[in-house]
Amino acid sequence: MDPRRHQQLEQLLLKLGLADLGRVQWSLLDLALTHSSASATANYEQLEFVGDAVLRLAAAEFLLETYGQAAVGDLAALRSVLVSDRILAEIARSYRLDKYIQMSASAAGDQAGFASRQADALEAVMGALYLSTHDLSLVTPWLLPHLAPLAERIRQDPARQNYKAALQEWSQGKWKELPDYRVEEASVRHGDRERFKAEVWLQGCCWGTGRGPSIKAAQQAAAQMAFERAQAMGADL
Repeated sequence: MDPRRHQQLEQLLLKLGLADLGRVQWSLLDLALTHSSASATANYEQLEFVGDAVLRLAAAEFLLETYGQAAVGDLAALRSVLVSDRILAEIARSYRLDKYIQMSASAAGDQAGFASRQADALEAVMGALYLSTHDLSLVTPWLLPHLAPLAERIRQDPARQNYKAALQEWSQGKWKELPDYRVEEASVRHGDRERFKAEVWLQGCCWGTGRGPSIKAAQQAAAQMAFERAQAMGADL
């Protein structure tokens, strides 16, 4: 590995607060921060697949230890938000992860895909760190300090981040009307994080729009915008 790249990766791990760098497989970490635009064959996609499972396991352990008396359904709902791309991108931004991702100039200029690249790369980093030790010892020290306040924030959210359900309950109570979701496929590329675009309509007006890799995710994003708009108007939610 280029010494400059090695030094760059060391700087990232120090940002994460990791001191025991002798156990890190540097080639895996380098791969975790390589976008497909930089290499069609050697990129972070497979490590992202592993990292997704690592993240879900770490979140599940944390929630069970912290909210062990909560119903399984509540724990599952909390975890679904904690492992979402939006939360991952938020964590990645706190470490300026974009500075460490190797990608083509055209990909770097694609601002629409900025958040999804960060979320994907962060999952891949988790995958690389897990495969370095085959345990969570290089993941939980820096991940849990993010999950703890995020979980509390979600628990205080009146919608519990399930904006579709919250918006439906509000619209039925106010107008006896269900939200009308209108979805179109904005991209045919499989795996595109913004593949679908959704609008949510109430009383003949569009209250929110959103994008996501699936119809459900796009609808949830649109519902969030609509719900927050209703909150800003002082609606009784």
